Amino acid sequence: MSLLIKGVTVVNATERLENIDVLMADGKIQRIAKEIQADATIIDGTGKYLLPGFIDMHIHGSVRCDAMDASDEGLHTMAASLLREGTTSFLATTMTQSPENIEAALAVLGDFKPTLEEAEMVGVHLEGPFVSKKRAGAQPLEHITPPDMALFRKWQQLSGHRIKEITIAPEEPGGMEAVKALHADGVVVSIGHSDATFDEVVEAVELGVSQGTHLYNQMRPFHHREPGVIGATWLLPEIKAELIADFIHSHPQAVLMAYKMKTAAGIILITDAMRAKGMPYGDYDLGGQLVHVTETGAHLPNGSLAGSVLTMDQAVRNMHQATNCSLEELVQMSSFNAAQQLQMTNKGRLVEQADADAVLLDERLTLVQTVKAGNIVYEVKS
Repeated sequence: MSLLIKGVTVVNATERLENIDVLMADGKIQRIAKEIQADATIIDGTGKYLLPGFIDMHIHGSVRCDAMDASDEGLHTMAASLLREGTTSFLATTMTQSPENIEAALAVLGDFKPTLEEAEMVGVHLEGPFVSKKRAGAQPLEHITPPDMALFRKWQQLSGHRIKEITIAPEEPGGMEAVKALHADGVVVSIGHSDATFDEVVEAVELGVSQGTHLYNQMRPFHHREPGVIGATWLLPEIKAELIADFIHSHPQAVLMAYKMKTAAGIILITDAMRAKGMPYGDYDLGGQLVHVTETGAHLPNGSLAGSVLTMDQAVRNMHQATNCSLEELVQMSSFNAAQQLQMTNKGRLVEQADADAVLLDERLTLVQTVKAGNIVYEVKS
């Protein structure tokens, strides 16, 4: 069945088309033009904005499910839940654990095939265990290990070559060599949970680092005599900065600072959400650790932040609130930049023959409908 959205404002990273029609069929955008006539299900888009579906490059879990559970059923539940926040594509994100637990998760992730009624898992983000114990955060110290390419390649094969991003601390022994090899293998190398100096980050970027994992959090902080990972992420245009815009991981003014330093072209909005997302406040598990979830966020008993319960649509609204950025810039940060990093030319933009993944937002940037592969897969009840 075809879908025709009438009279909508289409917003891409570099343009917007007002009062336009969008025809979707066979999972693709077939036409974008004025006054399209077609035998299709019709949506009135008057007064609304159509943006590319959100892409979350860093999400651990949702609605009691987690990528580390090694549960196919749980992944289906999680993927279905993401449509309710406008996320149509995601990288299922693992975390530092024992090799056996990581391998069990990767084996299930490698075989996972979402249905048409679920967000598409476009790959895996391996967060840890090749990180710094000095910047562990919620990554269990006992399982952190130096970068090991033989182990990574074993895991990549186990995952069916679905690992698309890795978070690594390049200053660790063997880290720089690993960055070079990972980049050569076509993996997005993201510096994170790292105590690297500014000069070490520069070296890592020259070898292939192109992203920074959750800017500000678990990075060597900025100092005027040693700018650290934060300073390098701000200043180096080669690094796209992941940002958790929940106003818990980063103060609104720190979000604004990131926007002014990196511009929308250098920011990727993520949730870093854990299994408590979409659930009541209470106690939950993250990588075998107790997490207390309250109105102040998700914390380990020692007070460390342990992921978020942020949704992508709220991240978009928060980013707009903190920066007053344009809708085109929101598209850059919520889908286009991620698609570029993952070399997915069919996503992150609404053009003819691109994937028909989109979100319909009202004038307050509130989600109205989610469209996946040309089908309405979520609709806010009025």
